[in-house]
Amino acid sequence: MQVFHHIQSLRDALAKERAAGKRIGFVPTMGNLHDAHIELVKIAKRNCDVVVTSIFVNPLQFGLNEDWDKYPRTLAADSAKLEAAHCDYLFCPNDKEIYPNGMAEQTRVIVPTMTDVLCGASRPGHFEGVTTVVTKLFNIVQPDEAVFGVKDFQQLAVIRRMVEDLCIPIKIVAGDIVREADGLAMSSRNGFITADERPRVAQLSRSLNWVKQEITNGRRDFSTLVETAKEQILNAGFKVDYLSICNSRTLEMAAHDDKEITILGAMYTQGARLIDNVSLVLS
Repeated sequence: MQVFHHIQSLRDALAKERAAGKRIGFVPTMGNLHDAHIELVKIAKRNCDVVVTSIFVNPLQFGLNEDWDKYPRTLAADSAKLEAAHCDYLFCPNDKEIYPNGMAEQTRVIVPTMTDVLCGASRPGHFEGVTTVVTKLFNIVQPDEAVFGVKDFQQLAVIRRMVEDLCIPIKIVAGDIVREADGLAMSSRNGFITADERPRVAQLSRSLNWVKQEITNGRRDFSTLVETAKEQILNAGFKVDYLSICNSRTLEMAAHDDKEITILGAMYTQGARLIDNVSLVLS
């Protein structure tokens, strides 16, 4: 695996791969890699000849009082995991490389409407930071396809819309959620869960799946389902950020006759904000 810190040197290396007719896959990350990240690399490896993974803890997507400073930086361990997964290139730039004119002067990429709800409602500016840095990374790597995890369902939907709206010639591929044995979705923020909370945090997944099952069984009283699921999470000892039943494509509140539905939720532990989702297709 070759490691690059600078845009031009990575571009030069990838230009040679492209000239040789190689198909390039890309997995953008913020590091602190776990099995779910590695699964995305494996998907890219199956679909493409060359795989690039980036590690960049993007300050532009962290709001006030969020955890940018304490976000885990584990480059040595991450590099070893990527090498074992047969990643070909690792791009790990610093802030100056990505934002040479400073963040205050950075041109922004904004996807309206879809970014104002769910996680966007409680994290103002977050998705603007995500779409801006992902656009920059797409322009740097110029991959044929990019792989994102379904756990960040809203992010995936926003990036798909951005790629469509801006006519970016990249195929967006979704990797399934990788879970612990009890159903907890793997996340870099799981390291902030306390030992006391750990046996209970899978309640978020259980509540979302309960809603899914109730809808599958024919219930359409969505507001009642949401309130009951929130109570389940509160009774487990956690604060609910949101729980919503949405149209999978638009992220608008689901209508009773929608066929593609995603139930999304976020909750707070003592030290972490956890997100999860489940989807269903109705006949």
